[in-house]
Amino acid sequence: MLNAETIAIVKSTAPILAEHGEALTRHFYKRMFLHNPEVAPFFNPANQTAGKQQRALAGAITAYAANIDNLEVLGGAVELIAQKHASLMIKPEHYPIVGENLLASIREVLGAGATDAVINAWGEAYGFLADILIGREKQIYDENAGKPGGWEGFKSFRVSRKEQESSNITSFYLVAADGAPLPSFKPGQYITVRVNTPDGKSTMRNYSLSDKPGQPHLRISVKRELPPEANTPAGYVSNMLHDMIESGDVIEIAPPCGEFFLDVTERHERPLVLLAAGVGITPIMSILLSALEAFPKREIIFVHAVLNEEVQAFGKASALLSQRHDNLKAYYRYSDAGERTGNATTGLVTAEYLEGLLTGRDADYYFCGPQPFMVSIYHDLLKWGIPASQVHFEFFGPRQELERAA
Repeated sequence: MLNAETIAIVKSTAPILAEHGEALTRHFYKRMFLHNPEVAPFFNPANQTAGKQQRALAGAITAYAANIDNLEVLGGAVELIAQKHASLMIKPEHYPIVGENLLASIREVLGAGATDAVINAWGEAYGFLADILIGREKQIYDENAGKPGGWEGFKSFRVSRKEQESSNITSFYLVAADGAPLPSFKPGQYITVRVNTPDGKSTMRNYSLSDKPGQPHLRISVKRELPPEANTPAGYVSNMLHDMIESGDVIEIAPPCGEFFLDVTERHERPLVLLAAGVGITPIMSILLSALEAFPKREIIFVHAVLNEEVQAFGKASALLSQRHDNLKAYYRYSDAGERTGNATTGLVTAEYLEGLLTGRDADYYFCGPQPFMVSIYHDLLKWGIPASQVHFEFFGPRQELERAA
């Protein structure tokens, strides 16, 4: 355990980190990639260019400093980090690299404020957190390797089928190249795809599993990522999968991970509300398919918000499911103008829109999509007073951007 003096020193740095956090993390990543280029494949260059990774780390460091005397409140964040690390095969030997560069960056960025006492306290605090993460990550590695069909590390999988779901989303059906059975996973989790880059190195990306467990395949449904801005690159892995990977090709994947999932062993009478926007449909589709199987009597409300019908994935599949299952009501919300009827309407997913679909606010909510959609849904549920235990989401970005005032 950390001693009282260390806790006090680290906690006293929280306001400074809140002010200078992003400058610190930008410096940290540049420094680490310069001195330890071997860790670069663990990071998404598009997120680096856009500043997402730097903001996420700055928020995590500041939160750790502010709550170091009450780490229970960071339990969810620790699990998220551990799952992400396990998906990328972060191992104990990587932690000293991060620690050395982080402490050096604190000294280099904060200057006179980074006294020996501050550096020593942060060294102890970092080591304490590293030990927690290393222990949890070992549990995840052991669980994934120990389950039937499981493995540790990256394994070769063959693309058994490639299927276009919309103008910008394609599904890849994956089976083990060695013919081994597939492991179970929790609906909502993701796998990691590792591919080679033109410079002879490798890079990795997480993709949500879009089918339910127990199938003879693992399915990912990948959106082709175009440059969001002039100064950001196109998604290397997504474009490679779309343009170069065909049925019969082999790719490497790591076992399923992730803390966002539906627990199909839980039994609740309150409705299940599944909200997706854009490619956020991928984990939600896995959850929907699993929920229909696990809860044949439970009321399920499914909403998919998209730009238009052209980019909508799984539209026909979800409509067919609603015809087959009396307990499912499927709705579609399009932001492009157009004539729509029935369960397809034009507009955004607002609190008023949701209230028109629900018989009451008390429900379990699962949602995933782009940042504006996520922020809106999250804050609407907060205003409604929905308990945190009934709010579940997969947010692709710095968590503090979701939690700050909309």
